[in-house]
Amino acid sequence: MAKIKPSKGAPYARIMGVGGYRPTRVVPNEVILETIDSSDEWIRSRSGIATRHWASDEETVTAMSLEASGKAMADAGVEPHQIGGVIVATVSHFQQTPAVATEIADRLGTVKPAAFDISAGCAGFGYALTVAKGMITDGSAEYVLVIGVERLSDLTDLEDRATAFLFGDGAGAVVVGPAQEPMIGPTVWGSEGDKSDTIKQTVPWTDYRDGTVERFPAIRQEGQAVFRWAVFEMAKVAQQALDAAGITADDLDVFIPHQANMRIIDSMVKTLKLPDHVTVARDVETTGNTSAASIPLAMERLLATGQAKSGDTALVIGFGAGLVYAATVVTLP
Repeated sequence: MAKIKPSKGAPYARIMGVGGYRPTRVVPNEVILETIDSSDEWIRSRSGIATRHWASDEETVTAMSLEASGKAMADAGVEPHQIGGVIVATVSHFQQTPAVATEIADRLGTVKPAAFDISAGCAGFGYALTVAKGMITDGSAEYVLVIGVERLSDLTDLEDRATAFLFGDGAGAVVVGPAQEPMIGPTVWGSEGDKSDTIKQTVPWTDYRDGTVERFPAIRQEGQAVFRWAVFEMAKVAQQALDAAGITADDLDVFIPHQANMRIIDSMVKTLKLPDHVTVARDVETTGNTSAASIPLAMERLLATGQAKSGDTALVIGFGAGLVYAATVVTLP
């Protein structure tokens, strides 16, 4: 039997740079109230959201990704030709094939990298980051570009009182590269498919194509069920990620949860008993829920505003449709 040579990857991986892009149009709650019977006070009390960004026709999934990726590569000091992998986490790129990652990779000027998309909803960034880490330590790439990008305004039913105010658009990207010490911890991830009906697309694309339904498919969710699951079950997953990394809540500097809902974030902080010194990302207030883009966008804003700094230890966790989840501890770039 022939022996396979061992991989010659880096011992560990790290996030080297981060970039973000938010569409220019800022949409306040007053715009949402034009199509649903609600109030600004109700939206803020239920979600913590005051504004969100919606993309124009020119701010496509590709265009937003290119903007965020350029900033991430500049922040990391990595040139396009050094990128060996491009992974895009998204649920709102409507061309089934080819993967949008291939177009992004080409337009960035990379040289024949592995390029593919991941569909894991709001946990997509965590899934993509974990795959990128494996590529670095396996030796199949020296640097990997991870992008979370969404145009959820395309999947929002503005007449659905339960979801019309939730979603926003944007792109966040990070460059993952080699490290000589652990800077991305073990990932605690998984799925609970028995709960898939709690967040889902209203109908398959084929129903719209065939004329079975007249309304374009949109995202629906059972708010209370999702809230309970996120607060109680995802707090457990977050704790497992801390345990897997060998640290405690006291060792944390930053907490970056998926920006789904301010009440969920605050409840998780309480359940995890995070100390007062831990900076908590609350980007949802002005960005809304951007699914796979929410964690890198929140990370970028914390670093840009000085609320977090390079070298800080951060717990990140994404969770959503599937239901799927992914949590890990990282060192901020």
